[in-house]
Amino acid sequence: MMRLFRLRETKMPPVIDIHNLRGLSATEAAERLRVEGFNELPSSKPRSIFLIGWEVAREPMFLLLVSCGVIYLALGDTREALMLLGFVVVVMGITLYQERKTERALEALRDLSSPRASVIRDGQQTRIAGRGVVRGDLLLLREGDRVPADAILLRTTNLSVDESLLTGESVPVQKLVAEVAARGDARPPVSLQRIGELEGECPRESNRPGGDDTPSLFSGTLIVQGQGLAEVQAIGAQTELGRIGKALQKVETEDTLLQTETQRVVKRLAVMGLSLCAVVIVLFALTHVATLGLRKAWLDGLLAGITLAMAMLPEEFPVVLTVFLALGAWRISRQQVLTRRVPAIETLGAATVLCTDKTGTLTCNRMTVSRLAVDGSSCDLGTIAPAALPEMFHALVEYGVLASQRDPFDPMEKAILHVGRNWLSHTEHLHDNWELVREYPLSRELLALSHVWKSRAGDAYVIAAKGAPEAIADLCHFTPEQTRAFATQIDAMAADGLRVLGVAQAHFSLQGELPGQQHDFPFEFIGLFGLADPVRPTVPEAIRECHAAGIRVVMITGDYPGTARYIARQISLPPGELLTGAELNALDNNALRNRIGRVNVFARVVPEQKLRIVEALKANGEIVAMTGDGVNDAPALKAANIGIAMGGRGTDVARESASLVLLNDDFDSIVKAIRLGRRIFDNIRKAIAYIFAIHVPIAGMSLLPVLMGWPLILLPVHILFLELIIDPACSTIFEAEQEESDIMHRPPRDPREPLFSRRNVLFSVLQGICVLSIVVAVFTIARHLNRSENESRALAYTTLIVANLGLILTNRSRTRTILATLRTPNAALWWVLGGATVFLSVVLAVPELREIFKFAPLHASDIAICLAAGALGIVGFEVAKRFRQA
Repeated sequence: MMRLFRLRETKMPPVIDIHNLRGLSATEAAERLRVEGFNELPSSKPRSIFLIGWEVAREPMFLLLVSCGVIYLALGDTREALMLLGFVVVVMGITLYQERKTERALEALRDLSSPRASVIRDGQQTRIAGRGVVRGDLLLLREGDRVPADAILLRTTNLSVDESLLTGESVPVQKLVAEVAARGDARPPVSLQRIGELEGECPRESNRPGGDDTPSLFSGTLIVQGQGLAEVQAIGAQTELGRIGKALQKVETEDTLLQTETQRVVKRLAVMGLSLCAVVIVLFALTHVATLGLRKAWLDGLLAGITLAMAMLPEEFPVVLTVFLALGAWRISRQQVLTRRVPAIETLGAATVLCTDKTGTLTCNRMTVSRLAVDGSSCDLGTIAPAALPEMFHALVEYGVLASQRDPFDPMEKAILHVGRNWLSHTEHLHDNWELVREYPLSRELLALSHVWKSRAGDAYVIAAKGAPEAIADLCHFTPEQTRAFATQIDAMAADGLRVLGVAQAHFSLQGELPGQQHDFPFEFIGLFGLADPVRPTVPEAIRECHAAGIRVVMITGDYPGTARYIARQISLPPGELLTGAELNALDNNALRNRIGRVNVFARVVPEQKLRIVEALKANGEIVAMTGDGVNDAPALKAANIGIAMGGRGTDVARESASLVLLNDDFDSIVKAIRLGRRIFDNIRKAIAYIFAIHVPIAGMSLLPVLMGWPLILLPVHILFLELIIDPACSTIFEAEQEESDIMHRPPRDPREPLFSRRNVLFSVLQGICVLSIVVAVFTIARHLNRSENESRALAYTTLIVANLGLILTNRSRTRTILATLRTPNAALWWVLGGATVFLSVVLAVPELREIFKFAPLHASDIAICLAAGALGIVGFEVAKRFRQA
């Protein structure tokens, strides 16, 4: 026997009548938002510019720069001190800009991650960010929603609420409607005092919010059953949750695996740098005390040591991770995917299996009635004109409309209503003047709903029911023979990719009391609706892209196997086995693990079975991304390596359990997010490689002169100028770098591979050693040719700047040459290259600046030598790329 539809697949339509409600106007809501502020707690406010500035001022690099300025003042070099401190302001400005840019990205994510709220404004139902809810808003609440503000219940259908956040009680409580009429805009507001009066009439524990049989709803609590209409009474800090100091819905800032790994490396390098700094100070002072005197020897030694510490301090590493991950989350949000947990960005590039829903993700969730079936006959609506619908199908459409909402939200009900208005508009089968007496909603036990109507002229109630075909068959008490024939008809429709709904009718005496459950009505079966949901046009190409990227796509649906196979063919899903929910239940965990590698389609699956699928895939070593939207999807979303909740039709519980939220419910957006995740990790690796590479020659040129007895080549002002190039390069150029052309043609990244792997570090160190060798060679040759100390320093430093720019260019890609990457647009690259070139030219040309930098004038031939030598440091790596391409 066929298994029941999943509750999520047969979406519960709203049973709350909102037809005559207007709610607040947009103008009223905007004014209340202006006066009373956003519906959020003070603890979730972002950092101010002053707080960011204070945090920057406490950074080790900033403190080292200030120390250098103080030492120059002590030495009497006022001009050098002012120049250095001026650079400090510039560096601080760049850092503040990057931090503020990151903070703005986080603010945008906070707004997106605010719990969504369905409100009525200007008579229309609309979904807004929870922080935009204002006092007096009418809230529509359904199973799985998080209540966004304190409110009083005006209408309800079997509403139960989990108030454990406030009370600690895990058992859901029933809610009763406040005895206040909802009369649109003329309705008087319900005061907080009135809430107290209403709750005073209900039994509850003293000094404790919430409880059974009360009309009050509290911010942060969870709707676990039913639906309701409520009016907002308090927002933000004025809510019960705000009063006791709880904080909700903040962008999380937990350390990622990358951040943990980076902190470990930074600590090791910092300890090494500080140790060498101390050695350099002592060595320099002891070796120069005879020539410079005790005071100047120690002060110059201190400058040399601080210069080395600045050269070795890897302060760019945490900046890169913070900026890349925050802006990466922002970039992903522009693809309609909200990142709720930053570690998901790291994991995206490693995903090996993508488990996805069918309805609304692979398909458009735009239902149309394609076929009607009555008494073994069928009618394809696409082939007939509205006026030509045969009479035998009129009752099916009539009762389908009666079993739907008058102003539906559910896409299937909208499709049925569309058929009624277009195909029955010229008949007597539409009953706008009938009175709806009672509604029997869907339940987990019976996936069918019924509407009881009272006609203007008649002696009986008319009952219309619709729902999953097996539920309708159950209501109509089909015999085994009827059930088998019924199943054959349904399978034939499902094989054509149609979603099937059954419709039944019943009549009940006006004098009798309406029964408590649908089974007590004498239902008669009428027929079936076959609804089509077209595949999203972008899905087949996205599936092929996943396949090329080594990502296996698994479709999980509550539909019939025939429908699932049809959709799998439509989206070009690679052929594989199909497993039904019943077959899945029959397998133990080991058998499921052995078989799941061959299964690409799961049909007739209930949400609770998703968890077993995820656990079996993970047990096989897969990195699993899983989509879901219902309350029962939450365990699977939390268990998956990457949980992806539906933002449009998903519940708040699903969104809170997920790492990513799909704002437009489109499968193609998931693939774009994976592409971006791979790009972000690639760019982090490029930036880290560049940082390691450039710090080798800087550290070497700071340490070698002390060990070899040379004059100091690099001074703090030189390091500072380099930082003006390095900081924007690693945090702006590489962050904005476009993805490699083969990024979705590589296998998924091994999540166990560290960012600072031995291979990557050795490659970067090799780059740095090549540059260091060239710079040292230029300096020693210049000294050998009896060039002055300042000339030699200018030649070596200019070569280092040129090589630095070359390292930026060559690290933009591990496979493409510099000439190839120059064809890829990157506006930040040209700003940094141009700025560095202009500033170096000014320093070399202006005598006052040359004196501060301790440079001598260079001739055109000297500049040419520096350009050639700097380029030589990266030629070998460019040649290696050519051989790799060959």
